[in-house]
Amino acid sequence: MKIAIVKLSALGDIIHAMVVLQFIKKYNQQIEIDWIVDEVYKDLLNNQPDINKVHSVQLKKAKQSKSFFLLFKELTKARKFGPYDLVIDMQGLIKSAVISRLISSPVTLGFDKKSIRESFASTFYNKKFNISYSENVVERNLGLISFALSVNISRYEIKQKLPFLHSDSKNLNNNLSTIKKNILLIPGASYKSKCYPTSNLAELTTLIDANFLTIWGNKKEKKMTEEIKAQAANVSVCDKLSIDSLKLLISQMDLVIGPDTGPTHMAWALNIPSITIFGPTPGYRNTFITRINKIIESDSFVNPNKIDKSDDSIKNIEVRDIVEMSKKLLS
Repeated sequence: MKIAIVKLSALGDIIHAMVVLQFIKKYNQQIEIDWIVDEVYKDLLNNQPDINKVHSVQLKKAKQSKSFFLLFKELTKARKFGPYDLVIDMQGLIKSAVISRLISSPVTLGFDKKSIRESFASTFYNKKFNISYSENVVERNLGLISFALSVNISRYEIKQKLPFLHSDSKNLNNNLSTIKKNILLIPGASYKSKCYPTSNLAELTTLIDANFLTIWGNKKEKKMTEEIKAQAANVSVCDKLSIDSLKLLISQMDLVIGPDTGPTHMAWALNIPSITIFGPTPGYRNTFITRINKIIESDSFVNPNKIDKSDDSIKNIEVRDIVEMSKKLLS
């Protein structure tokens, strides 16, 4: 059997989808799995032994450049993928649904119209799965795979998952300590209200005896790391990292602390202790909690179907609560 998984973006969403790979192979080692992803995130899937081939499309570039020609070219490219016995759209957006339907396959499977925000996407599937959009994202993804392959995957099995991000980078970070615990602070996220205040992250470093590192991915995030560094001398600001180097760095941490964003979710994927800080997004949905992967949420009401990007309640989360949780995980 040969299947294609369509999950185009973004970093954290792809990570939460990649967990299905090991369970598909657990069900049947003979299944061949290809993955269709946006070119921007292709490196996340590198060195993944459960993937046969990665196909990339440049939809994000086409959107940013407003190039109809590039969009048409990328959609035409999708027609050449396959053929497959089954195509599974794990994204549930119109763009991913169109790509899924263009790929040669007798069965195109996705979430039904009540299970996704862009309900029109479901019209492109000839087989559909129903699960509430508010359910945990990892359980949604595995529910879709369970439905597709007629298997049962329990919460216990998810908690026993193997780490599934693999890097071919070899260089160790010079800022790592061999004496103290290494903690990675992630200040940035896709929008401002998801970010925990840099002053609070700086304060946190004064309350835990550890070696702190922080990362950035763009100019705004670099400024945030510099703000932390200015207030906390025991913090090292890493150079800009590739996705592959980021995988390696996180795999070497004793703890990762950050908001609801891709690099924080990498810790969960790598079975590294983590604390994800939630404000305007739902913690119960966007992270699979384990013995070593915890969440701290603000006290605001969050509607997963309609995120309020003006909700800055994350700033009200007490530093001492994060410190207390951190010490428990480090011990």
